[in-house]
Amino acid sequence: MQTRIHIDKAEPAGYRAVLGLEKFIESTPLNRTHKDLIKIRASQINGCAFCIDMHTKEARKAGETEQRIYALNAWRDAPFFSEEERAILALTEEVTLIGDHVKDETYARAEQFFEPAQLAQIVLAIITINVWNRIGITTRLVPA
Repeated sequence: MQTRIHIDKAEPAGYRAVLGLEKFIESTPLNRTHKDLIKIRASQINGCAFCIDMHTKEARKAGETEQRIYALNAWRDAPFFSEEERAILALTEEVTLIGDHVKDETYARAEQFFEPAQLAQIVLAIITINVWNRIGITTRLVPA
């Protein structure tokens, strides 16, 4: 498989706009684990090999365990995730699979754990990784 186009070179201003959103997410007080879980789970759902490769490596480097990474696609049945993480993962799945809409129960559960600003940051983090996934898949970015 070969990369089709390099968005950063073909349309640098557009790429910088997406990168600006990523930089904003990275500057928020959301903890590293939450950001990593969002990035990996959305990338798994979307099937973005480039992003899965990148974000699992980053998560391991930040201290995430192999066990939790391997069990992430079965988080509902794995005992390794906190209730707060489960709320984030449920929201990540429903925002990523937006055609099915975000259920009121899912959103209300997330509201139990997060203040409005945090919840907004989580939603923006989910949206941002979905943008990167779509770039990676469409352009056929190849994992390193």
